[in-house]
Amino acid sequence: MKGRSSGSAEDSAPARIETTHSRESSRPNDQRSTARRSPSSSNEQQYSSTRATSARNRTSTSNVEWRATQDQNGFREKEFSTGQPLAVTTSSEDDTIKDPRPNCTATSKDAISGIPVLFIPGNAGSYKQVRPIASEAANYFHDVLQHDTAATVAGIKNLDFFTVDFNEDFTAFDGQTMLDQAEYVNEAIRYILSLYLDPRLSDRDPDLPDPTSVIVLGHSMGGIVARTMLIMPNYQPDSINTIITMSAPHARPPVTFDPQIVQIYEDINRHWRDSYSQQWTDNNPLRQVTLVSIAGGGLDTVVPSDYASLESIVPDTHGFTVFTSTIPNVWTSMDHQAITWCDQFRKVITRALYEIVDIGRASQTRPRSERMGVFKKWFLTGLENVAEKTVTQKKPGTLLTFEDGPNPTIVQGERLTLRRLGIDEGPRTHLLTIPSGSSANAKSFTLLSNAELSGPGDEGPLEVLLCSAHPPEPGQEEITLTMDVDISSNDANDGSVAKLICHNAASDVVLLPASTRATAHPFSVDGEMRTQPFSYLQYDLKGIAGYQYVAVVDKAGSRTSSWVVAEFSDRSASHSTSYIGLNRLLAFGLQLHLPSKRPMVTEIHIPSVESSLLAYNLEIEGHGCSQHDELFAPLVRQYLSEPYESKYFVNARNVEVSLHGISPYMPSPMKPKRPDRGISFQLWTDPTCGSSISIRLAVDPLASLGKLYMRYRTVFASFPILIVALVLRQQFRMYDTTGVFISFSESLDSCLRRSLPLLLLSLTLLSLTIGQLTMSPFSTLWPRGSITDTVDFSQNDLLTGTHDPLFWFLVPMIGLVCTGVCVALHYVALLLTYILSLFCGHTFTLFSGLNSRARAFFLPSTWQEDRKSATSVGFTPSSPRRRLVTTGILLLLVSTVLPYQFAYVVACLIQLGTSVRAFWFARSVPSSSNVNFSNYVHSVFLLMFWVLPVNLPTLVVWVRNLAIHWFTPISCHHNLASILPFVLLVETLTAGRMVPRVPGSLRHVTSSLLFGTAVYAAIYGVSYAYTIHSLVNAVAAWLVVIHSTADPWPLSGLTDLFDGGMLEDSKQRKNP
Repeated sequence: MKGRSSGSAEDSAPARIETTHSRESSRPNDQRSTARRSPSSSNEQQYSSTRATSARNRTSTSNVEWRATQDQNGFREKEFSTGQPLAVTTSSEDDTIKDPRPNCTATSKDAISGIPVLFIPGNAGSYKQVRPIASEAANYFHDVLQHDTAATVAGIKNLDFFTVDFNEDFTAFDGQTMLDQAEYVNEAIRYILSLYLDPRLSDRDPDLPDPTSVIVLGHSMGGIVARTMLIMPNYQPDSINTIITMSAPHARPPVTFDPQIVQIYEDINRHWRDSYSQQWTDNNPLRQVTLVSIAGGGLDTVVPSDYASLESIVPDTHGFTVFTSTIPNVWTSMDHQAITWCDQFRKVITRALYEIVDIGRASQTRPRSERMGVFKKWFLTGLENVAEKTVTQKKPGTLLTFEDGPNPTIVQGERLTLRRLGIDEGPRTHLLTIPSGSSANAKSFTLLSNAELSGPGDEGPLEVLLCSAHPPEPGQEEITLTMDVDISSNDANDGSVAKLICHNAASDVVLLPASTRATAHPFSVDGEMRTQPFSYLQYDLKGIAGYQYVAVVDKAGSRTSSWVVAEFSDRSASHSTSYIGLNRLLAFGLQLHLPSKRPMVTEIHIPSVESSLLAYNLEIEGHGCSQHDELFAPLVRQYLSEPYESKYFVNARNVEVSLHGISPYMPSPMKPKRPDRGISFQLWTDPTCGSSISIRLAVDPLASLGKLYMRYRTVFASFPILIVALVLRQQFRMYDTTGVFISFSESLDSCLRRSLPLLLLSLTLLSLTIGQLTMSPFSTLWPRGSITDTVDFSQNDLLTGTHDPLFWFLVPMIGLVCTGVCVALHYVALLLTYILSLFCGHTFTLFSGLNSRARAFFLPSTWQEDRKSATSVGFTPSSPRRRLVTTGILLLLVSTVLPYQFAYVVACLIQLGTSVRAFWFARSVPSSSNVNFSNYVHSVFLLMFWVLPVNLPTLVVWVRNLAIHWFTPISCHHNLASILPFVLLVETLTAGRMVPRVPGSLRHVTSSLLFGTAVYAAIYGVSYAYTIHSLVNAVAAWLVVIHSTADPWPLSGLTDLFDGGMLEDSKQRKNP
């Protein structure tokens, strides 16, 4: 892959730098891309500023703007006070900047002093999308971190946000645009890092190392641009080590209309897979790179969130995929744009960014393993298997002192339930003895409370400690205690005081959304009082085997509404797996019954439910509490092990279940199938109610149809080609046999009776056969080499993209829906043709009184059999000169200026006009030849129309570039071979020439070509939609060849180029 010129600062012309306090300063209109900078905070004040550099015109003058604005609210949509600009121009003798650092003196308000973060917008995205995150980062540092001595010692510094302005380019539709952006951003990063080397611009401590890398945030296709940067020739090694993407389609391109986009995806994914499959770490160029993909979930209707998966690209040690509904204190899905400005989410991502930075390192970030730990801490629930417990990493540091005797409550094998904290109006310790022995490995400890757990030294009503005896037993390591929790009375003597060495469990707490009968959503809503989340602790006993007690310390000084439930439970009682098959689940559903004596937390695992194509309804029916008020309403967590998707349902009764598991057209994961695959439900219920619960899970048909549409909406660019090609094939077969070119409706009716059902049945059997081969034991007998050798990442590219036999109905269902769409479009085209033909007839009436020369100009005389008829008006062939000149000019423009997609749209419009004229003439002179020609051009128009979706996105990109930067070429879309057959065919049909009948065995070429086009479009059309144009182009080329057998003007008419046209014109001039 080769992009355009890099456009580095060293190769640009004199730069102009402006520093102003106005947000209204304009940027040059001729810039395709600019890089903007907005430091989020400084020690004196918050501010936002902007840097802009040219991206497209590398050889012209590079205009660089630096606009600094003072705003205590960070980035806000508001007007700013205007000051006087300061302009400084730098240049050298050869008009080339050798030093990329601008020649100006920085003041305290505009100097950069923090850690660089670069935001890359996505498809048609704006650089302004970084403002919510940058504003939150500024506020958080200004209000909290800069006053925190521990944060300063840990190397936390303010974040300098830079952003790139690509003038809202359509990155998803054009591969060259993506390469240009990746190449330019690499140069922008080089320039950003150079700013920190200039003492006139940087206000950093000179004792700190110079930054060598930039943290990258990417939204949508901006995340793909970030990954593409690492394979570009101008990538500076180690300049990127942290990438966080939001709603970015990593696994596959959202649309496959451009071949270069598909190739770029293959190149970057292969590079990342090959890098992580290296046997030796030193051979991995991405060994220090961490990649986190954050998906919006079901509310993102722009790009399916399944595409955000990293399972086929990055191992768990270097990245993961998480959904926003999983992130604590967010707990909701987000649409494609809201993910950049959602308040709950920007708070989390800002705190995660500050925790991974370390200004004392040249990389500006902590080591890779620590970064991954931070990301898992902030973005995961803490209930995943990969969640790290601090109890196994830190030594006990708290000394718990309390009165021995009647004060502590020692519970052995019983549930601890405190319905109100502070009921004793004084501190009280409740000890739960941790079971030991061989049976302890199958037990777990769980605690749930609506009170916040206090950490070491914090004031709060509840503290949970994991404790062991003090002093340590002989042979144990001596422990240094840093915290003393003394809840004994002042008059207690030493003989009545007990001491325990403890570890505070607050760092392992898992936040759960509050679930009461009054709550409706797991997240907070504007206008409603925010509810304190539940605090939940969960330990496997083998993980806390070094401790003897769990101490629940009630520190409330007065009676409160807070409650606590804690217990030890057996895994056999709290976990259950249902091995129901998906077929049976579809037919009868699943019913479960939870007894009245059950653990507080129950987990239900269903391995067969892992497809993202189905939605379900979960009904929970309980009988309530009979003796007292319930502590909390049922809370449900629906989750997948990979990717990390969790959804919470508070006050759960009727739950709508959807998931992003196995999805169509997705590459296979790098790791083999996990034993815990499938969906799981965690159910928290009040164990003190003593009532049973009934659970029913059933498929939701209507919601499943919506999920099918989201995953298969791109089939409307490929499967209709199958229908139209089959119909056109039947028309040609009848025409070559009988000489009658039947209508589209008649041909479709014939296909529906035989050929179309047989083809759909064959494709269904092919899909099932491929699925059986994929799931057979022989498919795993691959040579043991790298990851890319053992996994076939393209096995889901064919047909419907899934090999599950359960979804055998997808091929016939899609075929049926696309048939209906083709029929609808056919009649819409007929209606449009009829309306336009009325206008055509009215026009003929107006010009019927003109002389023959005027009539020939507007409505030429008829062709073939009707040429002798003086009462009909229709088509006549143009002169060879006119045809050659028209075709030559169009092809010249395509080869130099216009993309061939523009010529294709023009060809479709001309073909529509030809269809209108043919329809009007067939109604005016209803001869068999006229009707044949009308049916023929109408079917060709429908075939060309269904190729338009493949060509329109590139045309939109070109028109967008034309408005911004009119001389920017689209180098890969000037292929004459891609448009010449269409131009020749349309030009031939405008002359009114009916395709001749093909005798003998050659007629099978037409049939085979159309049949092959239909089959290929169905099998490969979704994953490689750009090939549809080439297929139909080949059909058009063959039709041009057939036409040339009747009128071979390219060969025999060469002599008429100069004199044939003049003879015709002279004959026309002789007519009265």
